Amino acid sequence: MLGHIESYDERCQTGVIKYQNQFYEFHIDQWTSQEPPKAGDDVDFDQDDGKVTEVSPVGAYLMEAKPVKSRMLAALLGIAFGAIGLHRIYLGFYMLGLLQTLVTLGTGGFGVMWGFIEGVLIFTGHIDKDAKGRHLK
Repeated sequence: MLGHIESYDERCQTGVIKYQNQFYEFHIDQWTSQEPPKAGDDVDFDQDDGKVTEVSPVGAYLMEAKPVKSRMLAALLGIAFGAIGLHRIYLGFYMLGLLQTLVTLGTGGFGVMWGFIEGVLIFTGHIDKDAKGRHLK
């Protein structure tokens, strides 16, 4: 069956898979991949009487995510248009971009500094992933 990992606790090495409107608990012993499970992963799993017997990742999780967004463009957008959160929108953080716009409008310009600083952090590599967790190129 194809499901979705709702949560995974590294300390207990257990997780919960959601399939339709049912939840199934699994242990790391049932995990077949060398990469550890993460909340949000799509998985193929087998179950017997409500107990998971085997879990494996499917789709894009089998391959390493390739960079899609440009670090330089994101940094330039942050430095030039950070006050309106354009760099965050470009990286896929839509709500954060909207929040930066609201902060800029509500505080008379504080968001300008926020966006500029984030532009510099993107340029220097301190912010290095987009909203989907892919590294910037």
